[in-house]
Amino acid sequence: MDLKAVHVGVHRRKRRKRVGRGPGSGHGKTATRGHKGQKSRAGTEKPHILFEGGQMPLARRIPKRGFHNRFAKVVAHVNLRDLERCFSDGDRVDEAALRARRLVRGRFDYIKILGDGTLTKRLTVVAHRFSKSAAEKIIAAGGSIERIEA
Repeated sequence: MDLKAVHVGVHRRKRRKRVGRGPGSGHGKTATRGHKGQKSRAGTEKPHILFEGGQMPLARRIPKRGFHNRFAKVVAHVNLRDLERCFSDGDRVDEAALRARRLVRGRFDYIKILGDGTLTKRLTVVAHRFSKSAAEKIIAAGGSIERIEA
């Protein structure tokens, strides 16, 4: 018994289909592409990657307004009214304390304290930026400010 006859068609790796190599191969002439049409042709006649068959492409359907600066710094704003509501007299207000009370969330580059509202408690406020009115109100209430250099 011939071993080659037993193992006919068993391959570790399948050979790739060689098309367009004459009629004897069974994949000659049109090379499995059918007859005529855009998909039968080579190279430059194929549509570009965003082509949608004549339908208005997505990139042209979407309105294009405005501008988003990818490099803009993200600023977390906190008002004095929030500090008055969430902190007690003598507390230290820093990023960890603000996150614990959910006054700032997510990723940001700076924390800025704004002067909206009134402040009656003596707080030590640590932040990157302070509005002029916020700094004045914190100091007037007997508190202090510490700027983080970043």
